[in-house]
Amino acid sequence: MSYLLNPLRTDSIVLHNRLVMPPMATAKAESNGKVNQEVLDYYKEKSEGGYISLIIVEHSFIKPEGKASENQLSVSDDSVIEGLQKLADIIHQNGSKAAMQINHAGSAANKEIIGTIPVAPSVIRNPRRGDMPRELTSNEIANIVQAFHDAALRVKKAGFDGVEIHSAHGYLLNQFFSPLTNKRTDEYGGDIHNRIRIHLQVIEAVRAAVGKDFPILLRLGASDFMEGGTTIQDSQIAAKEFEKSGINILDISGGFSGYTVPGLSGQGYFAPLTEAIKQVVSIPVILTGGITEVQAAEQLLAEGKADLIGVGRAILNNSNWAQQAIKSLR
Repeated sequence: MSYLLNPLRTDSIVLHNRLVMPPMATAKAESNGKVNQEVLDYYKEKSEGGYISLIIVEHSFIKPEGKASENQLSVSDDSVIEGLQKLADIIHQNGSKAAMQINHAGSAANKEIIGTIPVAPSVIRNPRRGDMPRELTSNEIANIVQAFHDAALRVKKAGFDGVEIHSAHGYLLNQFFSPLTNKRTDEYGGDIHNRIRIHLQVIEAVRAAVGKDFPILLRLGASDFMEGGTTIQDSQIAAKEFEKSGINILDISGGFSGYTVPGLSGQGYFAPLTEAIKQVVSIPVILTGGITEVQAAEQLLAEGKADLIGVGRAILNNSNWAQQAIKSLR
């Protein structure tokens, strides 16, 4: 019996196997963030044959001031919906399900790209990238929560099968989550419950936008792997709250460490994080991180380290990886 070929069925989604292509920024969109032929061709090639059960389209900015980089995809206004429909259609025609990751870069943004001073929970330079930010007001936080709502609605209107909220890799929601960058003294700062207040508001807003049956994923930077940063214990508390608030799938990665961690290597190097999260939630958990061999994916699933396996770089480097992997198990 192959673990990777086993379908996953939940109340909100049915996946024909356990293989996921995680979001990876391509910088192929138009300068205004719209889908173009290059984006369509890329996702057509990656989804060819439908061997990947779920493709999570790369992070897309919900507001212009939350744009992370040049040529990043946009979900920031209704004019992008038509292009996103074409993107969802191409992935569906190949036989895969499609989700879209929505994001605000916060202090990971650059002034030259966004044209204004980046915003953040506190006036602290982002440990990974970006210019010195200014602190968000409560009103501005409410506007960002609304922007997540509006972006999620566009994703649904475009025909995607799910939406993923990005709270990893040092972007805005991760900045609220981490004590390294959140020094606020209001209801959004302090203990872990205050630091995830914005997450719970975003989840509630996204759920209101997409309805009760539409899958919502959340990518969680489950540890910063830095002194004074978030720990897996923080993430276990957060994960339980996220499940209670209606998240359907948790996608686990690093926090301010990004998607790679110095000193962490091997196939599925985030497995200790997913294993710890799985102990406290009943929803499916996605494991990514250095998985390049199908037998490693099988082993990680067999050992109960995760419910779904994300293979990123290997599929980025070889569009036939999924086909070769799936065929080798049949």
